[in-house]
Order: sequence, then structure tokens, then C-alpha cells
Amino acid sequence: MTDLEDLWNDLPVGKAPTDRILREAHRAAMATEALAAEAARKERSARRRRFLVRPLLTAGVATAVVGAFVAGALVSGGGDAGDHGADSGSGGGDASPAAFQADLHPAKSCDALLKAYVDRALPLVGPRGWRHPRVAIPYPGVLSPGVPLSDDGIRQLSNQRGPQVVHGEVSRGYVAGKDLSADTPRTVRSTDSDTGTNVQEEGVDEPDTVKTDGDLLVRMRADELVVYDVSGARTVRLSSLDLTGIGDPELLLAGDTVVAVGTDDTSSTRHRDGRVQTVSIADPRHPRVTHDVAYDGRIESARQHGDAIRLVVSSGLPELDFAHPDGRLSRSDAREQNRQVVEDSTIDDWLPTMTPADGGTEQAAQQLAGCTSIAVPSDDLALDRVSIVGFDAADPTTVDGIGLAGATNVAYESTDHLYLAATPSTFAPGINLTYCLECYDPGGPLLVAPPTRAAQGTSYLFQFDLDGTRATHVASGEVEGRIPDRWAMDEAGGVLRVAVEPTSETGDFTSIVTLEAKGQDLVEVGRLDGLGRGEDMKSVRWFDGLAILTTYRQVDPLYAVDLTDVTDPSVIGRLKVSGFSDYLHPLGADRLVGIGEGPGPEGGWGAQAGLFDVTDLAHVRRLDVQVYGPGSQALAAQDPRAFTWLPGDRTVLTVVSKWHGTREGWLSIMRLHGGELHNRWLKVEYGDDVDQVRTVPLPDGRVVLVTGEDVRFLSL
Repeated sequence: MTDLEDLWNDLPVGKAPTDRILREAHRAAMATEALAAEAARKERSARRRRFLVRPLLTAGVATAVVGAFVAGALVSGGGDAGDHGADSGSGGGDASPAAFQADLHPAKSCDALLKAYVDRALPLVGPRGWRHPRVAIPYPGVLSPGVPLSDDGIRQLSNQRGPQVVHGEVSRGYVAGKDLSADTPRTVRSTDSDTGTNVQEEGVDEPDTVKTDGDLLVRMRADELVVYDVSGARTVRLSSLDLTGIGDPELLLAGDTVVAVGTDDTSSTRHRDGRVQTVSIADPRHPRVTHDVAYDGRIESARQHGDAIRLVVSSGLPELDFAHPDGRLSRSDAREQNRQVVEDSTIDDWLPTMTPADGGTEQAAQQLAGCTSIAVPSDDLALDRVSIVGFDAADPTTVDGIGLAGATNVAYESTDHLYLAATPSTFAPGINLTYCLECYDPGGPLLVAPPTRAAQGTSYLFQFDLDGTRATHVASGEVEGRIPDRWAMDEAGGVLRVAVEPTSETGDFTSIVTLEAKGQDLVEVGRLDGLGRGEDMKSVRWFDGLAILTTYRQVDPLYAVDLTDVTDPSVIGRLKVSGFSDYLHPLGADRLVGIGEGPGPEGGWGAQAGLFDVTDLAHVRRLDVQVYGPGSQALAAQDPRAFTWLPGDRTVLTVVSKWHGTREGWLSIMRLHGGELHNRWLKVEYGDDVDQVRTVPLPDGRVVLVTGEDVRFLSL
């Protein structure tokens, strides 16, 4: 291959809309079959709806009817807590638009919502208050069911399938009979945000410690917001501002407004409540805090669409005045007393709130959503108070909020939809989180509550349409298997694609599942099982008609999965190499880099970067591997924001941590040439500051290197 051909292959190029053409043709051909399958689908849908939805029923009512309600206008929490027959937080009687249009039913009143909370909460009450989660472990002889999982236990179980050094490239293979013409799906999709962050989804920005608009750059250093001018020949520090009361802040940037999202340092709750502060940099030499809002709950997800910011907040169970057994109060009496505390709770104890501060003075708490803006799903979801909150970056005190009285643990946003998933929680392969009935009770029986169906291996999905700051629930579904994180979800052409790990409801393999919204249901339309039998899923990367997925046990199988026909996902090819890739990134149409771990040429285990040729997906080849040495760690394997691809320079930048008596941070500068990775090292940091290193591309092609103490241009 000539240098010119190699350069062409490494550059991002356009592609024909193959997947859309094939999908439309396939849908036309399948129309008759779809009619025949509709009856079966309706039966499955009815079964799933009976299982998923727990309607809020008043006495004597046998059927729940979906009610329209106000879609989450922010209201004051000053309603009469005792008047539970009315919605003290409904925001008025306006019923348009409805925010729950599918099978999640909003509460009909504050009385109904309070009853639902209390009924579901009573089984979780123990002698010391809320019972805390423990794990049920299906591996006999490792740990006993109900025993708390210690850090050592986690490491012990995580190492059951730990790395075993295998030298060399093992084998390549493919599935015959696939059309590998020029219309084969390609690994092309942009993932850089306009603010310089390597993100999951084009058009959906994510928080980071550094943001830029091309002229100004803002970065967090501990609790200090620093503003730089990066428009000239050198970076110039313009100003700084201490942000007080907010912990571990990360930034979003909308025009001249910086939105800092972090934890509330003033909170006294067991979980880390959230906090949002906005800063005007209209005068970059004099930044000023314009808003400060504390949340009653952890901020689990924050995403930006234009000027709209959307948060997913989990408030958990409320802090109530529980008793504890002592010399005067027996365990059984304490339990009964605590049950009474829950029964006596008011709706104000349960409704999640936000508290704005004006000029440093804390204002009255305001509800994130009113009673009739909250839906109660099936009992098979653990009890929680999850809020979806949208606001304009310039005014975080005026929000559109809706709520879900059930636990979800994965949030993924495309440009058009938000998906919340309630998926089995796992510390290590096969270990599911359940509730212990007697936590923190010495001498009490170690009982584990009967596992929910979610714990047994089914994940539940909730789809929300996005319109500015509003979110509207439009469909629900379920999929057998565990969704490990947001990177395992993707949407293309209106189809949700999910990579699921094995659970008790599946075989011991990874699967790719495709789902479409049909009416109010997210319906499974395609599934590919049998990937990586007996192995752990390590990473997945999605493209318009393609998925690249890696699993690992002793070697790393890399699978290329054809998704142009969403009803029939199929393996195009696979490659087995030593080590594994935790993060995959496309380098144009025909190259892919995998960041992960593997053996070195002389033994030892450490970080590595592999360059893959994906020109022929049936014969994927690893062209080169950059080994970083024993004990090294590539930060992008866990945090993709520590990775940058510069297509114009055909250069990959990634941060690597090494230990030489102390922790050192190195920037690996890898240029692609002739099918090889040509690496150059640059030592950039030490200690904890290694995690702060970022490389930020500017629109003019220059790159800013941000370290713990410095912001400067990087010479490539």
C-alpha cells in the first residue's frame, strides 16, 4: 500500500447510507410477516405490561387509566402537606402536554403517591431504619449469601477471570457468505464535541474538567475555575474564581455560561447530594457566579443539547427520624417504631427537591416535580426517587421535571431520546445486588430478600422523547441480560441497539439486541447470541450499521457485527489476539484503535494500544500494538475523555500512568504511518494530577495540553 493510499484509509470519509437503504427495503419485504407476528407481539406486550406497570389504584378500582398531567413545571414546595387529596406540587390544572404517554401511569393525587411510597417502603424497614443492600453470591464456596462483599472479596471475585498472559496473535476467522462489497458498514462516526471533549454521542455534550469555545478555555483545578485566552500564539490566563460549596465539579459550556455540576459539600446525607452552579464569563476577566442550586439526591447523569441541560437525579430513600435498638429499646420494638415512622411520613418527606441560593442566602426548597408528575412502576424495580430534570443553561432555577418511583442505574442519551435502564447490579460476574433483611444487626439472621426479576437477569428500559428541556415517556420494554453501562447502548435510525452480558435468564455469552418503539412498547426485533462464550464483555463501539465488540477471558476476541438488517444481526468476522481492549475508537473509515491491557513481548502485563485494519470486516487484522510496559495503565480504558484523535495529523493522544517509585503521567503521542503506530513519549504529571491531564483540540487544528498546574499549546 502506498503512503497516499494509507493516508486515504486513515482519514474520515463519507459513506453511502447503506444501512438506511437496506433497512427500508427489508421493512417492505417483511410487511406480510409483520402482520402475522403482530398477534404474538400483542400477547408478549400484554404480558410485559402486566409485569412492568403497577397502576395507582384507589379503593374499588380494578383498572388503571393513564392520566394526563402537567409536564413538570417547577413549583414551590409550600403547599399544605396535610392536604394529600390535592396535588400540592402539580403546577396547576393545565393538562397539556402529558409527560407519560405510555405504560407508566402518573399518580392521580398526592394521597395516592404517598400510599404507593409507604406500601413499598415498609418491607425495607428494620430495627435501625432502612435496610442497606448486600449481595447474593451464586458461587458456592466463595462467599456465603448475605455476607457483605468486602474490597478483598470484590478483588477475589474479579480475579476469577483475571488476565492470563498469552503471547502472540492466536487466530483470525470469519463467517462465510457475507456480502463484503463497498456497501459494507464502516467504522465512521464523529465523537468530538464542539467544546473539546471526546464524547459517546455526536451532538450530546458531556461534563469534563476542561471546556473550550475555540477562543476561551475554562478548566477546574480543585475548586478553582480558571479562564484562559487560547486565541493567540500562546495561552494567557485571564482570571480565576473559587467555587464554594460544590465538590468535584465538572463543566459544561453554553455560550458565555459555564455550568458546573458536582456534589453538595454542605450536605449531611449519607449519599452525596448534587449541586449545580452557573458562572457567567461574558466578561472573561471577571467571571461571576449567577446561580447556585442544591439537589436532594445524587446527580447520576448530566448531558447537554445546545443550551438545554438535562440531569438524572437519584434521591434514594428519604432521611427519616428512625430509632435504634439500645438497652431500653429492643430490636423488635425498634422495628415497629420505625415502621410507624414510615407510616406517619408525609408527601413532603418523599418529593425530591432543589434549593436555590440567592446571593449566598439559601432559599426555600422547591419540588423537582409535583405528585402527578411522578409515575410508579412495578414492584419488581427497587424503590427509589429518580427525577429527570431539564433547564436552560442560563437559568437552572426554572426546570421541567418528571419523576419515577423506581430505581434505574443506567442513563443513555441520543440526540432525540433519553433511555433509562433498570438492570441487575453486579460487582463481579454473576453477583447480583439484593436487599438484606437484617443489615447491621449483630446476631440477627443473614436473610436475603427474594431476588427481583431484575436481579434474576432481566433489564427494563424506559424511552423518553426529548424536546428542549422537556422529557416525555413514550415507550417501555425489557431485555434478558444485563446492560453494564451507557456505552452498551446506542440508537441509530430510530433503533435502540443494546449489548447485554449474561445473567441467569441467558446463556453464558454476550448478546446484541435491537429494539424498536411500536406504539407504547419497546419491542425486540433482532438478537444475536453466542458472542464470547464463557468470557466477559470488555467494550463495544457502535456505528450506523455496525458494532465492534470485544470480550475476554484468556484472549481478546474482537467481533464485527453487521447491523444493517436490524432484525437479523450477524457476525461478519472476528479476530483473536492476546490481551483485551477496554475502549475502542474509530480512526477514519478503515482503522480502529483499541486501548486496553495485554502482555509485553518479554512478559509482564500492562497497558497497550492496538491498531486494527477494518477495511475487510471479515478479515480484521491487528496491524500494530504499542506496549506501554508492565504495571502501566491507559486512562482512556476507564475514562475516554483522556483520549483524543486528530484526523488532520493522523495522531492519537492518550494518557498513560506508570509507577517508578511514584505515580507518573505520560502522554503517548502516536502517529499513524504505513500501518504502524509511531509513539513519542512526553512526561506531563505526577501523583493524583495525572487524572487531570487533558488534550483539547481547537477548531484551528492546534491542541491545548492541560495538566495539573499548566495550560499550554502542545507541539506535535
